[in-house]
Amino acid sequence: MLNRRTMVLASATTLSRLSLVALGAPAMVEAQESGPGSSPLVAPPELATELPVAQWVGTARMRYFTFNVYDASLWVAPGFSARRYTQSVLALQLRYLRNLDGHAIAQRSLEEMRKSATLAPVQEQRWLAAMQEAFPDVKTGDRLTGLHQPGVGARFWLNGVARAVVADPDFSRAFFGIWLADSTSEPRLRAALLAHAAP
Repeated sequence: MLNRRTMVLASATTLSRLSLVALGAPAMVEAQESGPGSSPLVAPPELATELPVAQWVGTARMRYFTFNVYDASLWVAPGFSARRYTQSVLALQLRYLRNLDGHAIAQRSLEEMRKSATLAPVQEQRWLAAMQEAFPDVKTGDRLTGLHQPGVGARFWLNGVARAVVADPDFSRAFFGIWLADSTSEPRLRAALLAHAAP
């Protein structure tokens, strides 16, 4: 029989593992496309100025075993092409379904970015520091919105409040590539997010 201390440690271990898959995940994570008949979502209000004609193209749920981690939704500018996503303004929102550690989110993001780009140690440290500033600890219901601006970089909001600007186009391409690049570790998630986008 498990005593209380063992159960607490087991719970802490599970939550720690969840924090490591916050923004990219191993093969056990399942992506779920929104169901038939789902209506386009309303764009986050923080995009009113930066992406005023935002078009919703897909939503997916990230799961780790039986745990829901976050719901991801993608908005794009008119004329968006999935093959040329790096050339278009786009916004990705993650609505968290669990409490997660911000530093672990940043570290996991960097690990995913390494899969599609060769990074120098100095660049890795700079990007990790930028993400640690951008990504706080999150609680269930929090929403983190990221905006990709080609040739400029990325902007981030937490619950609609401006959080950070990363003025580095290479960072922005690699970061949003976690979900949208052909080389993503989660092709089912990518397919769900791009479900209503032009090829």
